[in-house]
Amino acid sequence: MPERLERARRRQFTVGYKLRILSEADAARTTGEIGGLLRREGLYSSHLAAWRRQREEGILNALSPRRRGRPSSSPEQRELARLRQVNERLEQRLVAAEAVIEIQKKSRSCWGWSSRAVRTTSCPDGQRHRVGARRRRRCRVRGAGGAPCHVLSAGPASRWSVGRSFRAKPEARGRGRRAQRADPPRPVDGSGCGRATASAEQPGHGLPRVHPPALSAAEQDAVRDVLHSERFQDAAPAAVYATVLDEGTYLASERTMYRLLADEGETRPRRNQLVHPTYSKPELLATAPNQLWSWDITKLLGPVKWTYFYLYVILDVYSRYVVGWMVAHREQAELAERLIAETIAKQAVPAGQLTLHADRGSSMTSKPVAFLLADLGVTKTHSRPHVSNDNPYSEAQFKTLKYRPGFPDRFASMEEARAFCQDFFRWYNAEHRHSGIGLLAPEVVHYGQAQAAYDARSEVLAAAYAAHPERFVRQAPRPPQLPTTAWINPPTPTTDAPNESEDLPQ
Repeated sequence: MPERLERARRRQFTVGYKLRILSEADAARTTGEIGGLLRREGLYSSHLAAWRRQREEGILNALSPRRRGRPSSSPEQRELARLRQVNERLEQRLVAAEAVIEIQKKSRSCWGWSSRAVRTTSCPDGQRHRVGARRRRRCRVRGAGGAPCHVLSAGPASRWSVGRSFRAKPEARGRGRRAQRADPPRPVDGSGCGRATASAEQPGHGLPRVHPPALSAAEQDAVRDVLHSERFQDAAPAAVYATVLDEGTYLASERTMYRLLADEGETRPRRNQLVHPTYSKPELLATAPNQLWSWDITKLLGPVKWTYFYLYVILDVYSRYVVGWMVAHREQAELAERLIAETIAKQAVPAGQLTLHADRGSSMTSKPVAFLLADLGVTKTHSRPHVSNDNPYSEAQFKTLKYRPGFPDRFASMEEARAFCQDFFRWYNAEHRHSGIGLLAPEVVHYGQAQAAYDARSEVLAAAYAAHPERFVRQAPRPPQLPTTAWINPPTPTTDAPNESEDLPQ
C-alpha cells in the first residue's frame, strides 16, 4: 500500500464549541474576566465577534467546518492526553526538586551541619530557637523586652527540613567577629526574635517562604486585572508592558506577566497557525540487490542563466548500482512514472520485494507515482522534511557526479548533457571503486560477482605474503570486507543487548 501523506492543518472549531464559548463570554462580560477566557482558550475578540454575527444570522451550522477523514478523538481520549501532559510536567518538577534537595544536602555537609545536630531550645522570653546540639551557643537576638536571651537547655529534635534550617538560621554559619555582631538579624515573624518559629497554625513547618522582591497578592491581582481588561484582552504581555510603561506606569516585568498568565493556564498560542504532523524517521535495510532503491532529481545548469536540465537517477542502495537514469527539460510526475516503470521491468523485480525511497519533492509525492508503485507492488517511503540524511545515497552519488573531473559548468544543449551522463554512468557502474562496498565496482556487486572478486584478491595477497612475510608485521593481508547490509538510518543500539564477551569461556 502506498504511504498516506498527512497534511498540515489549522485549528477547527465545532458548532458546540462556538456556542459554549459565546455563553461563557456573555457570563464573563459582567465580571470582567473575558480577557482571561480568551487567553485560556487561545482566542481573539474577533473570533467572538464573528461567531456572534453568525449566531444572530442563524448560519452558525452552515459555516462550521466539515468533518473529513478520521473522526475527532473522544472526550476520554482528550482527557487522557491532558493527564499525560500533566504527568510529564509533574515528573519534570520532581526531578528539579530532587536536584535542589541534593544541592542543599551537599552545601549543608560543606558547612559541617547535620540533621541530627539541629535542636530547638527555649529562652526566658518564651521563644524557641534552633541551635546546634553539639555545643551551647549564646543567642545573639534580643527578646521582646529588649534584653539579650540565653540558651538554657537543648530541647528535642526538630522536624524542620534541611533547607528551612539554613534559611531560618543564616547567622549560625558565621564564625569569628561576624558571628558576634551587635546588630540583630531582621525579624521574619514580626516578633522581637529574628529566628523563624513554629506557630500553632503551622506546627513544625515554619512560615511560608516568600522572596522579598516578589509581588504581593494585591499587586499580582492588579497585574492580572490589567491583562484581563477589555483594552488588552488581545495584546501580548510584551505589548501590555510597553504600553503601560509609555504611559508612565510600571506594573511588573514582562517575564512576571508571562509567569502570572502561565499560572492560570492563559499562555496558549492564539494565532491560527498550521499544525504539522509528526514524521517518523525511516529505518530501511537492504541485504541484497533490488531490495531497496533510492531515487532523486538534480538540476544541471543550462546554456544561459535560469535554464536547467533535470537529471533523474534511481540507485540501488545495497550495490550502489545506478539502475536507471534520464535527463529531461522539466521535473514532471509523468516522466518519473515512466522511468520507474521501465527500470522495474528491466531489472525484473518481482512484486512485493522492492522498497523505493525518496525525499518529499513534488514528483516523489505525486499521485501518478503512488498509483504506479501500488499497482507494481512496490513499497514507497519518504524522507522527513528538510532532512538530507534520510536520503544519503542519492545525495552522495550526485556529489560524485558534480565533482567528477570534466564536469562542465554549463551544458550547451540537452544532447551534450545526455552524452556526458552516458559516459559518467558507464564509468560509475563498471569502473568506479566504491569504498562502501569493499572497493568493488557497483556492477560487480549488483550482479553477484563480489565473492569471486574477493577470492581472487585473497589469492593475490596470499602469494604476496608467502613471498615476503617480513613486510607484513602484524598479520597476513586481507582484502576489504564484502558488504553484508546497507542501512538508511540504522536503529540506535539499546543498552539491554547482552555483552558478547560474557558468553566467552573464562
